[in-house]
Amino acid sequence: MLEQACWGSSSNKWQQFGQQQAAVSAAGSAKVSAAGSATVSAAVWTAATSSFSSKFGISFCSSLDSSGEAVEGCAYARYCTTLLIIQHFNMVYDQSHKTKISDSMLVLLALACSLLGSALVDGTRLVTANNFESVKHKGTVKTIESDSGDVIDCVEIYKQPAFDHPLLRNHTIEMEPSSTPSGVKPTNNQAKLIQDWFKNGECPDGTIPIIRPQRYDYNWRAPRRLDNSFGDNPYENHEYAKVFLPDGTYYGAHASMNVWTPATYDTDISLAQIWVVSGAGEQLNTIEAGWITHSGRNQTRMFLYWTRDNYNSTGCYNLDCPGFVQTTRKYAVGAVIPRVSSYNGPQCSLVFTIVKAVPSGNWWLQIQGEYIGYWPGSIFTTLSDHSTRITWGGEIGTSTPHGRHTQTEMGSGHFPHEGYGKASYFYHVQYADQPGSFKDATSLIPYATKPLCYDIIVFPPREGTSYGTSFFYGGPGYSSSCQT
Repeated sequence: MLEQACWGSSSNKWQQFGQQQAAVSAAGSAKVSAAGSATVSAAVWTAATSSFSSKFGISFCSSLDSSGEAVEGCAYARYCTTLLIIQHFNMVYDQSHKTKISDSMLVLLALACSLLGSALVDGTRLVTANNFESVKHKGTVKTIESDSGDVIDCVEIYKQPAFDHPLLRNHTIEMEPSSTPSGVKPTNNQAKLIQDWFKNGECPDGTIPIIRPQRYDYNWRAPRRLDNSFGDNPYENHEYAKVFLPDGTYYGAHASMNVWTPATYDTDISLAQIWVVSGAGEQLNTIEAGWITHSGRNQTRMFLYWTRDNYNSTGCYNLDCPGFVQTTRKYAVGAVIPRVSSYNGPQCSLVFTIVKAVPSGNWWLQIQGEYIGYWPGSIFTTLSDHSTRITWGGEIGTSTPHGRHTQTEMGSGHFPHEGYGKASYFYHVQYADQPGSFKDATSLIPYATKPLCYDIIVFPPREGTSYGTSFFYGGPGYSSSCQT
């Protein structure tokens, strides 16, 4: 298996707050337009909200930069500010009826501003596809555009989304793991991961790159599910071809995963990843990392995900909500992977390691030998100390109506029996059952939701090879053998 070097994630709360925002907007849009498109400076905003905070006991976000532009966390700040300041200074904006907002309505609007302004609370993202507006992140000191169409904000490291989490308000960043793992197998020709935005500029020291989400991104960020049943009734609209370890006590997972751009349709997703899991039911906690493609877009991206309540209201993709603490300025989480594998051609892989650091208790992520950042142990419940299950493999999430199976591909879009250069694969599959000490996964249990659509074949470590435990997986989806 000679590999050529290839380089030189909606909750119910989303819907509730989307509905609240829409209601406020409908009630006040005509009056705001009558008041004119006022530009509100940061100084005026601070003065006005300070007065309202004293009067009504409401906390407001810091939502405007020095030029009065809205930044992430308060996309509707100017709208709210206009209403509040007009009322605060007793100005009549409805000239036809000479009316003003009542104090009770004012409190309601103030609360809406505060909630919308905070936008991200306790790991819950409150922005949806319906109320989404692409605005720069707070703390941005520089913006870079990539050739693939991404806009990257260089954000002051202590102003990244993680610090909006109530459990991380006084958190001190751990720039390196408090302990380093042993036994992790390096990958042959493991070259530095290159992201295409980096050639157009670099983020300064003391900042991290964060991709500014685009509207189309939210078409595929539907609530995720991890099928823990491994039986005949997996979660609806999710299919898997994966391997997992028997339940136990684990402190990390590692693998090199082959990267492709499988065909996807409608709002489907196709991904390959590592799951680090603990708990069950509403107490399910997961940490996830891998690559993903979606919605018919001919791009493959690196991604992260986490949840602590079975994907209900906490957790998110990448840095879309408070949780993951990024430490590197070199890599933008969620960026396009510029080079992928080709059928009967060069094979490209990325090396992922998730490891629990001792004594800090943080779950660190390493990609291609570079530490990207960590999930603080404090944001989890059942996963705060250790994992009880590790899983590796592929997943399909589909919105295709019942009646016919989706054509969305998993992996390379070819079945595992086709082998190297044609089927997608994982190798150097390892785990840690003691803090920081990795070993080959020799007791993997394979599982495929629908083997005629997407399948998996596991290979234990073989004498004379250096690839450890490996498996091929994937498939084309809809075919003469895969109808439903």
